[in-house]
Amino acid sequence: MNFAQLSSLDLAGALVGFLLTLMLFSYILGDNPLFRIAIHIFIGVAAGYALVLAVYNVIWPQLILPLVSGTRDQRLLLMVPLLLSALLIMKVSPRLASWGNAATAFLVGAGAATVISGALLGTLFPQALTTMSLFDGTRSGPVESGLIVLLEGVIILAGTLTTLVYFQFEARPQPDGITRRAAFVEGVSRAGGIFIAAALGAVFAGVFTAALSALVERVQFIVSFFGPMIFPQ
Repeated sequence: MNFAQLSSLDLAGALVGFLLTLMLFSYILGDNPLFRIAIHIFIGVAAGYALVLAVYNVIWPQLILPLVSGTRDQRLLLMVPLLLSALLIMKVSPRLASWGNAATAFLVGAGAATVISGALLGTLFPQALTTMSLFDGTRSGPVESGLIVLLEGVIILAGTLTTLVYFQFEARPQPDGITRRAAFVEGVSRAGGIFIAAALGAVFAGVFTAALSALVERVQFIVSFFGPMIFPQ
């Protein structure tokens, strides 16, 4: 980082980034006011950025502009979101909070429908089709490659089925008088637990790798910030 070539704005941004990095690294010494200030700044900036995106991508083009220059049909259609928005704003007042329950229920229902449809169309159905394609026998190639594909399909199918059984909690009275799941279901669910543990381990490894990459990037930033000061060229 050559400070002589930096503008005043770039230099100020580098200094702010350096100070915030040190404030975040101060958590190594334990929870402290500097770390909390940095976290609050991050949350505030994220909230402000989300608000700006909502205004310029949703409120302004899809609400304000149609009300000002839209057709009569467009203005009539906007009455529904305007009414729901007004009801939602009433949640601010404790006395009028009950009026906003309808808007809140609509938001929760729409969000749940979006999540469920995304899980079905984006995860469950593609995974099921991919698993079935491993057993259709249409892939050409050496016999060893076909056996490997078949083995992969068996492992994926076993992991899917045992994981589903793992979340089956139906229990029945057994001959010994104790209410529990059948021995077969219990054994299969244990195998599903192994697959779940492997999946969670892979997710944790990905999160840890991302965090480590961010740490390395911040360390490189500090080195590049101090380097020209300590070893000027």
